[in-house]
Amino acid sequence: MYRNLKIVAVITTLIMVFVQIGGALVTKTGSEDGCGETWPLCHGQLIPKDWPLDTIIELAHRGVSGIAIIFLLALGYMAWKQIGHVREAKFLIYLSLSFILIQSLIGAAAVIGIWEGDFVLAAHFGISLICFAAVFLLTVLIFEVSYGQHERKIVVSPFLRYNTILLTIYIYFVIYSGALVRHTDSSLACTEWPHCMPGTIMPANFYQSVQMGHRFLVGILAIWMLLILIHVLRKYSDKKLIKYCWIIAFTLLMMQVITGMLSVFTMVNIFIALFHALFITLLFGLLCYFIMLLSRNKD
Repeated sequence: MYRNLKIVAVITTLIMVFVQIGGALVTKTGSEDGCGETWPLCHGQLIPKDWPLDTIIELAHRGVSGIAIIFLLALGYMAWKQIGHVREAKFLIYLSLSFILIQSLIGAAAVIGIWEGDFVLAAHFGISLICFAAVFLLTVLIFEVSYGQHERKIVVSPFLRYNTILLTIYIYFVIYSGALVRHTDSSLACTEWPHCMPGTIMPANFYQSVQMGHRFLVGILAIWMLLILIHVLRKYSDKKLIKYCWIIAFTLLMMQVITGMLSVFTMVNIFIALFHALFITLLFGLLCYFIMLLSRNKD
């Protein structure tokens, strides 16, 4: 049941992952100006004459984003028709379509110079992340409906409920700070880890402050998630869904921390940097799924 819908949903989710990684690739390789200041054309042409690497990367990202919009429109239409009666379906459709439109407009505005500035551009990744989370949750919902589990909910203590919600909000700011590191070219402002520079702990300039600020926020996040994980293992060891979700979430965070550390030691190896973006994307999506389950307790 819902075979075609599930196929389209999975493909759309995977494309959205590539959109996230592609955005990080564009920033990490400095390919933002790969097509000059024209959009949707590239250097004012439909097909550019020259194909340097930055142009290829920028065009590839635009192409994947365009494909994502097409698939998302198809997914939204199919989901509306087939599971529109389900509680969360229409909200997730509206959310995903709205945010991919906002994401595209911000990207275009940045290219043609309407919206400039590192703080504005850093928001681009966060907006794209919300779009991914909405598509991911819609895909999960479609599979739940196909197996008759769309009313699945979890009952947890107020401690776990509120900490999950607050943590998800907090992690969004951590993600923004990480995007700010990329867009301000602060990735190598600190050459040591966990401290900034040899023999120094405190940052000495704006770029080091951005880098160390991000590390500080991640440190709080790691401690916070560890405390929640300990609570879950003690209180919910018999609840497989809760236990395994938090184990996976904490594992993703540790992979995020490790790839962040390796980025410093390898002078921002591009593959490590892309995995860094991937792990935080998956972690945010997982936490949003947990919140969707918690929200069903109000019914």
